[in-house]
Amino acid sequence: MSTLSGHVEDYLRLRRGLGFKLERAGHLLPQFCAYLEVAGAATVTSDLAIAWARLPRHAHPNHWAQRLAIARGFARYLQTIDPATEVPPPSVFPARRHRPAPYLWSQRDVARLLEGARALRPPLRAATHEALCGLLATSGMRLGEAIGLQRDDVDLATGVITIREAKFDHSRLVPLHPTVTEALSGYAAVRDRLCPRPRSEAFFLSGAGTTLNRSGVNKTFRKITTAIGVRTATVQPRVHDLRHSFAVQTLIRWQHSGANVDERIGVLSTYLGHVSPADTYWYLSASPELMALAAQRLHARFGVHR
Repeated sequence: MSTLSGHVEDYLRLRRGLGFKLERAGHLLPQFCAYLEVAGAATVTSDLAIAWARLPRHAHPNHWAQRLAIARGFARYLQTIDPATEVPPPSVFPARRHRPAPYLWSQRDVARLLEGARALRPPLRAATHEALCGLLATSGMRLGEAIGLQRDDVDLATGVITIREAKFDHSRLVPLHPTVTEALSGYAAVRDRLCPRPRSEAFFLSGAGTTLNRSGVNKTFRKITTAIGVRTATVQPRVHDLRHSFAVQTLIRWQHSGANVDERIGVLSTYLGHVSPADTYWYLSASPELMALAAQRLHARFGVHR
């Protein structure tokens, strides 16, 4: 093992010990190390880091920026050991964070989605996707959080879900509306009847009695939304849009009731598992109705100055 390879392993071990998963860094940093060794470099230089980050050359600048950020993190660590190490500058590539416009699900749309899920075959697959979509629409949970639930994580007696090792390694409790708890209890009974000997302890089971996977759920979601006429050549709803819609509808209800959104946003942020309320405020810009309501509140409070 080369010296650089050893430093990469030490860096990954240290960061993971602090709670960072570093899955992508664990894949890319050995490649970066090999690139430096082929170039005959004993440590990181800015020029080599930027050249490596720009691979492949036809990729989007966002891709290059992500690679360079990984190299910069390792370089900062290595500089504490080897002062000759150069840390490449930030903002080398004109990368922009792109957030696709969400499809905002109405209650009628959600009802049609659940009806479409019930038409799936076999029956266990239908029951699972109906319950899963219903939970996502009424709780705002992330897809990965929902399909990662184990049976012990869903307390149907108290109506509380425990999400373990969620995004950013945060765990949280998600209290459910009684109607949601009732629906999940019904699903659990059907699931256990249709699959008495599952091959997984997951709460949501595939038609084969195994844990769901993200790609399979997304594929089924595309099939359902196409069948019910929501998906078109120009409208491409995603599973994640159910989370957006939950947040938007919550904010709209608060606005209509005259509630102080600034006082409540922290509650919604915590419920959704956001690290910062700033991430939750982004939903304000996702709905024309929310923007109009916000403008009305501003007008009522401050008036219009010409």
